[in-house]
Amino acid sequence: MLPGRGRNGRAARPARILGVRTAWTPVGDGEFFCPGCGGDRNYQRLTGRRRFTCLGIPVLPRGETGPVVECAACRRHFGTDVLDHPTTTRFSAMLRDAVHTVVLAVLAAGGTCSRASLEAAAATVRAAGFDDCTEDQLGALVEALAADTGRLFGQPCGAGLAIELHEALDPLAPHLAPPGRESILLQGARIALADGPYTPAERDALATVGAALTIRAEDVTRLLVAARTPS
Repeated sequence: MLPGRGRNGRAARPARILGVRTAWTPVGDGEFFCPGCGGDRNYQRLTGRRRFTCLGIPVLPRGETGPVVECAACRRHFGTDVLDHPTTTRFSAMLRDAVHTVVLAVLAAGGTCSRASLEAAAATVRAAGFDDCTEDQLGALVEALAADTGRLFGQPCGAGLAIELHEALDPLAPHLAPPGRESILLQGARIALADGPYTPAERDALATVGAALTIRAEDVTRLLVAARTPS
């Protein structure tokens, strides 16, 4: 056998003399959406200290690394920005609350809270996850909100309502694909159309919804027109 050759005739791999090893230290934990697993998982937040090694033995410090997020299931490491993505549970709650806020805004803008609008609104809210929602509950809630804020029915979207919509929709919009954002706007549009054509106040409220969902103004107009066309 030739020197430096293994039994199969290939060059023998030299022993690894020098290297770098990272020692990880947990500094926090929680639940996150793991992009590797594709679902909600527990995680550990880790910081690391790197060291030069000689024959596998740490000898000299080489500085710190991390922090990183380690999935408890697949053990893969991710940047800490992965924690900006909501868990499936949190995302569902954000979506449910967003739909509920949009529904109340459209009903308040409509002014009359007609039975047709309330029926369409209650069906939308139930489909979003509030299984026990009724037309009477929504009507009473809109009236209570108007009395509490001094808001007048049928008026353009004021600063208070705009703030409420942005608070509900701004955190959600980055995590929705364009069809998902458009779907929320269309749900509000169909409620507004349940009792007749859009009123100026309803258009104003829906434009605010579109802006909070980062939908371009021209696309908002296109979607509001499309909602009037029977499928």
